[in-house]
Amino acid sequence: MQHALRTGVAMFNAGDHHAAHDAWEEPWLALDDGTSDERLLHGLIQYAAAVHHARTRNWSGARGLAGSAERYLADVDDRSVNVDDVRAYLRRLAADPELAERRRPPALRYAGDALKPADLSFEEVASAVTVLAAEYAAFDEVIVDDAVRYAREELDGAPSASVPSDRSRGFVGMLFDFAGDRERRSLVYDRLRGHVERRRGKESDVSDLFD
Repeated sequence: MQHALRTGVAMFNAGDHHAAHDAWEEPWLALDDGTSDERLLHGLIQYAAAVHHARTRNWSGARGLAGSAERYLADVDDRSVNVDDVRAYLRRLAADPELAERRRPPALRYAGDALKPADLSFEEVASAVTVLAAEYAAFDEVIVDDAVRYAREELDGAPSASVPSDRSRGFVGMLFDFAGDRERRSLVYDRLRGHVERRRGKESDVSDLFD
């Protein structure tokens, strides 16, 4: 659950509110109803959906989800996430959904940190980019899946001490950029797709040698 929680927090803070909702959904469905973890994820899912609806001017949807999210989070005492800030914003959003046009939602914090995709581990970023590829029709999920596979191969071949610096280059660097840079995401994807297609071509050439 912590993997999904951190991933969704970072995606929400990057502005991918609906995708954050998707990152939390699978682990939430596996939890027993009414547990603290279930209510936390359920509340965060509805918080993200409320913000998404408000940002798209679906005022009635935002109002209803904000009220529902606050109820799910009412008795949650999970200090790993800043639920007090979230509850306060939800109360205001339920009363005035147009608040979303005047004020950004509070950043989510995990263990006190307002996580961004750059703060995640590689495996958390791999989860994030998979969700983003499924969320947006402009991106080919197979391309992104192959990019994740090639990035893992890069990391498997690197000394452990060099892994942090690898975040800025190769497939690993492109995936971190894809997850974190909403404004340039389409450009990053085009570059990523080109690298994936070239890598596929090399794999095909090697395969042909043994046919």
